[in-house]
Amino acid sequence: MALTPVSVGTGPVSFADIVAVTRDGAPVTLSEEAVVAIDRARAVVEELAAAATPAYGISTGFGALATRHIPTEMRAQLQKSLVRSHAAGSGPEVEREVTRGLMLLRLSTLATGHTGIRRETAQLLADLLTHGITPVVHEYGSLGCSGDLAPLSHCALALMGEGSVRDSSGTLMPAAEALAAVGLTPVELAAKEGLALINGTDGMLGMLVMAIADLRMLLKTADISAAMSVEGQLGTDRVFAPELQAIRPHPGQALSAANLMALMADSGIVASHRTGDCNRVQDAYSLRCSPQVHGAARDTVEYAAAVAGRELASAVDNPVVIDDRVESNGNFHGAPVAYVLDFLAIVAADVASISERRTDRFLDKTRSHGLNAFLADDPGVDSGHMIAQYTQAAIVSELKRLANPASVDSIPSSAMQEDHVSMGWSAARKLRRSVDGLTRVVAIEVLTAARALDMRAPLTPSPATAAVVRALRDAGIQGPGPDRHLSPEIEAAVSLVASGAVLAAAESVIGELA
Repeated sequence: MALTPVSVGTGPVSFADIVAVTRDGAPVTLSEEAVVAIDRARAVVEELAAAATPAYGISTGFGALATRHIPTEMRAQLQKSLVRSHAAGSGPEVEREVTRGLMLLRLSTLATGHTGIRRETAQLLADLLTHGITPVVHEYGSLGCSGDLAPLSHCALALMGEGSVRDSSGTLMPAAEALAAVGLTPVELAAKEGLALINGTDGMLGMLVMAIADLRMLLKTADISAAMSVEGQLGTDRVFAPELQAIRPHPGQALSAANLMALMADSGIVASHRTGDCNRVQDAYSLRCSPQVHGAARDTVEYAAAVAGRELASAVDNPVVIDDRVESNGNFHGAPVAYVLDFLAIVAADVASISERRTDRFLDKTRSHGLNAFLADDPGVDSGHMIAQYTQAAIVSELKRLANPASVDSIPSSAMQEDHVSMGWSAARKLRRSVDGLTRVVAIEVLTAARALDMRAPLTPSPATAAVVRALRDAGIQGPGPDRHLSPEIEAAVSLVASGAVLAAAESVIGELA
């Protein structure tokens, strides 16, 4: 089925647009409004390029070399030299979706009419996205100021027909060959275009938007795993009542608690211990305080989304075209994005931490209220989920290390001209690892809780949590029994969480979660 093209105009692209282009491979077009804005700004740049007075980035060098005036006959070489020298990344190739996000968000800034790019250069960038041509961008090279210079330079290099790319099938080849294969011609960069293509926060911003999309889904899934754990450990849902949330009115907490109530509704297991002979007074914090932790995480994600929204509405370049003039500025500094990237790594670590604690309670027979030690079929002969919790613990410890902020670091560059940097790219790269780790921790909780719910038979779980257990079983993850190779089942559970299948299973019964 053909994908709907994403139109890039003078305003911001949406979160949904970014996911469609980065992950689904949607084609990209430039709106008529964007073309008009691009042409208008280009006329300003060409007038300044023809003037006798030097203008930064148009007729001068760059960074610490900005004091040199570049004669007209050397300006084409200036642009080539800028891109070639700045395409200095090293290390492993970053993921295709990261590079496509980098390209789309640079195109979005170009379309604002504040960069002075030529129409044909912006169109070629859109065409690369549409044809699935992805420049090779490396892990290391960005300090997050002036934006993501090295990663963007590798993308700009491909527009010149230089460097390496992957075509739509993922085959590595020279950029010139990939462009020719789909009928595209490289551009000869003109005045100001080199800077316009490489001076932005697009890499860190694209990774932030994708992380937010993932975390929104994962936090709903964490509510599911928490509900399964509270239910499986004979906890109470009374602590999630709306009137208790109303007296501490954090919005995320109320949403998470409402989800837990809905997920546990009509549970035979919960009903079984609502009688007067229940001697339990309070559940452990990891069960009782799930909405407080998950809710704080949700509120943090939405704060990050607000920052991302402002950055998406920005035109980040230096210098920028304002009306009929070009002005130098500092908008390329990645601090606003870097800070929230680091904040989200803290969120991922803490939500994973409470998930692991809930899981561990299933495995200790002194705390699991009648379940076999480690949920083993024959404790002593079988080890059950003992080592699955070790895996969780190892990931949680790694997530704590990843929660150490990158944005508090800075290292000077460019002969002390660029003497304070954001490290936003580094914050984004580690956040991707954090999101992956959280996915795995929540998946192991779901896997363990499902086994425990089966072991509560003949008591029956709620319709929503039962649907999640069925989804696992339908995916080939077996229920309780003698020990078997557990790693494939963990990976299957990870896939179900990451794909949204666990969330979909619960929502198929009770409707969309908050």
